[in-house]
Amino acid sequence: MRLIITRPREDADALKVTLERLGHSVILSPLLEIVPIDSVVPDEQYQVIALTSANAPRVMSRRGGLAKIRGLPVLAVGLQSAEAARAAGFTNVQVAGGDAAGLAKHIRETHDSGAGPVLYLSGRDSAADFTGKLESAGFAVRRVIAYEAKPAAKLAPDVHSNADAVLLFSPRTARIWGGLVAREGLDAAARTQMHVCISSNTAAALPEHYPRRIATRPTEAAMLDVIAGLISRPR
Repeated sequence: MRLIITRPREDADALKVTLERLGHSVILSPLLEIVPIDSVVPDEQYQVIALTSANAPRVMSRRGGLAKIRGLPVLAVGLQSAEAARAAGFTNVQVAGGDAAGLAKHIRETHDSGAGPVLYLSGRDSAADFTGKLESAGFAVRRVIAYEAKPAAKLAPDVHSNADAVLLFSPRTARIWGGLVAREGLDAAARTQMHVCISSNTAAALPEHYPRRIATRPTEAAMLDVIAGLISRPR
């Protein structure tokens, strides 16, 4: 299949390799640009670090902002964020939750709100109220914003050629995709492409007339399963 990956380039390259090994042709059209923000981790006794994005540890590691917290346990929302944490020097890393809401639920069920604050390393924009979900359960959360994800101004030129499917990883990128498709006159093409969505919230952010399939779990692996299903059982 000819597939469009909309992830930021930092996240897209490894997925591109995986898809090409499976025999697919890949177009990279990042819908978000990761821009670092100067940030400092407050000096406190944290019980755990929470990650809902791979970009936070990447950005902070490059800027030397992690040295004093690398000994803390890390809970990462998925495999990619866990791998980014390990690459940044963390050794006690676990995957939990599947998405931001699931990670907050996991922390509420497995940690003590009185054991110290949760350190949340994140981007400026978040699809779920991760902090609020913990604070409502009595947890203290210290959110450190490490980067801003700026929307793309246009789609990659190759998007204007035919593609079979588009991979979308968040409600925000789904909205950006819909806006750029309309602006660049690609609505007719989008009506014929399958939109492979990481979650139902992502799918709901698309225009109603766009074909879509939703991954059974909010993971990259589940999205690959959707793509495999499209090949074995065409629309």
